[in-house]
Amino acid sequence: MVSTYMSYQLVTRDIGKSLARVEKQPMVQRETEYYLANIGKVTTPEEFIKDTRLFNYAMKAFGLQDMAYAKGFMLKALKEGVSDPDSFANKLADKRYAEFVRAYDFVAHGDKATTFNPAQHTTVDKYLQRATAGGVIPQTEMVKKETAYFLEHIVEVTSIDEFLKNDRLYEYAMWGFRIDPSTTTKDFMRKVLEGGTADPNSFANKLTDENFAAFAAAFDFAGHGAEATTYSPASVAVSNYMRQTLEENAGTDNEGVRLALYFERKASTITSFYQVLADPALAEVVRTVLALPDEIAQADIDKQVQLMERRLDLADFQDPEKLARFLTRFSAMWDIDNTSAVATSPATILMSQPVTFGVSIDTLMAIATMKR
Repeated sequence: MVSTYMSYQLVTRDIGKSLARVEKQPMVQRETEYYLANIGKVTTPEEFIKDTRLFNYAMKAFGLQDMAYAKGFMLKALKEGVSDPDSFANKLADKRYAEFVRAYDFVAHGDKATTFNPAQHTTVDKYLQRATAGGVIPQTEMVKKETAYFLEHIVEVTSIDEFLKNDRLYEYAMWGFRIDPSTTTKDFMRKVLEGGTADPNSFANKLTDENFAAFAAAFDFAGHGAEATTYSPASVAVSNYMRQTLEENAGTDNEGVRLALYFERKASTITSFYQVLADPALAEVVRTVLALPDEIAQADIDKQVQLMERRLDLADFQDPEKLARFLTRFSAMWDIDNTSAVATSPATILMSQPVTFGVSIDTLMAIATMKR
């Protein structure tokens, strides 16, 4: 039998080819075609929930397929959005719900929620607001003409060079974000766009005038590349769906591979061990690496977090090399715990003996916190 580590490496060695094989699966093709053909027609949370095929596709894309039956629950989350820190989705420990609602943000974007693109819609909204307010933009038929031109041609732009080269599109966007194109050089704006806003220390983020950061966030070539002017949060579902299906397929042969792939995908987003404990798959990976029994999940959550903080550094999950070593250890530990040939040697028998029989949770915590 191929080890978990080898199976994981076979999948990740060329993740592009692995995903391409998933995309060619007939069922995946059919469901993706349906999603792309119909998601843009959805204008309300109720319409979204009502179309079971669309809704199920989206739920699976965010790893929530097991909750697809709970339509009332999800409708409440969608109706409250994520702008309010106290909204339903934001208060749930499992952050996948907030990610789902952020992708389909009907509260923030209304009937454009499934088609919203910052480069298109945010820019136009800001431009029209300035025109209505009587700013430097002339309040004539020119506003309608320039807006129509912008919406028709901005979707053709696939790079910063193309954007800066088209003065008509560029100046429309600049005026919309309250940046005077006559006093700001294109070389300066290139630095704004190239740095993006993901890094707190990016060029745009360090400027006093926040309009530059807003501009870079709307025209996010740094984050979305050629799709910056057509990207919508709802479109993320397709790539998520492919990855989710890839992980599920791997899990049919070896659940450990599925868990490793999932952890690798989520690692960069992990900001606390409370987040880990809120996600059963992430928690299982960490417990496996730390050789903790499943029963320890019943212990006080704060104590579990303290234990993990003493033995792991969250920053390691942001480092590709350290993450790779972490997942290598997980793979080895998973095979020790789940091999079907545990009785082949005294060593494996000792290592795989259940340690929880007749032992209290408090005792397990004490054992787990002991230094080796």
